[in-house]
Amino acid sequence: QLQLVESGGGLVQPGGSLRLSCAASGFTLDYYAIGWFRQAPGKEREGVSCISSSDGSTYYADSVKGRFTISRDNAKNTVYLQMNSLKPEDTAVYYCAADKACTFAMDYWGKGTLVTVSS
Repeated sequence: QLQLVESGGGLVQPGGSLRLSCAASGFTLDYYAIGWFRQAPGKEREGVSCISSSDGSTYYADSVKGRFTISRDNAKNTVYLQMNSLKPEDTAVYYCAADKACTFAMDYWGKGTLVTVSS
């Protein structure tokens, strides 16, 4: 019953934009922190961004600051990751995850959506 589903991935040219969505089912998302993570081939999973539920604080990895924006729409039970000025090094499978706080160890994970940045 509890699940997160990512969408919005695909192929985009360098400098382009994508918006990823993380839709929650089976629970109310507004009381959870939602994080975005990514994993590129041969690389360790890294945290990209997170938005808390208690105070609305947002966090970004240095590599995406100024380019990515995380937001939450509680009415739609959805969290978004707007990605602008995409670079080839952004290519990865992107996962969203939920927990009570922004940490690296989250309780609920989606299956991921692939983002490929290439000409």
